[in-house]
Amino acid sequence: MLERRPLLLHPDCRCDAVESIEVTIERKKPRSIGLRFDIKGNLRHILFPWTTNSAKRMDELWRTTCFEAFLQPEGMTDYLEYNFSPRAYWAAYRFDDYRQGMDATRDARPPHVGALMGKGENDAYLTAELDLSRMAWLPTDQPWKLGLSAVIEERNGRKSYWALRHPAGQPDFHHPDCFALELAPARRA
Repeated sequence: MLERRPLLLHPDCRCDAVESIEVTIERKKPRSIGLRFDIKGNLRHILFPWTTNSAKRMDELWRTTCFEAFLQPEGMTDYLEYNFSPRAYWAAYRFDDYRQGMDATRDARPPHVGALMGKGENDAYLTAELDLSRMAWLPTDQPWKLGLSAVIEERNGRKSYWALRHPAGQPDFHHPDCFALELAPARRA
């Protein structure tokens, strides 16, 4: 399965630096997902933390430019949140329900995050490979709902919020409305 979806700018946000963000999603194995976030715009106006390529776990990546993936099995309240920094830093959390029971899940294998790569002055991309093989609680015989999002911080300090879909009101990537893509079951029971 290979899909490409645009992220939408939250209606209450303004972003002069980004024209578009598209995500390519590929289910590589029953418990493995590949993501590629393609960003187009005037990239020199985006605050990208470029200083290192050493992948390591780090909290609060969402406070500046980062990319996110949320995954929830159909019919369950538990879900995962992954954050990816342009530095290749990452974070993973498991929630019991909507914004409840957050746990910096230790059963998450470090994702392979490629540092942001420029394709030109106005194009860049970030890749992330999620290995969910230790997540036995994720059923592979039923659909998964996926939310994809980005926080973009411009050099002037303005932040914008991008997602497959936005709920009414303030940006909230944890809201069920943001889980707008369904991944078919990897295998039947």
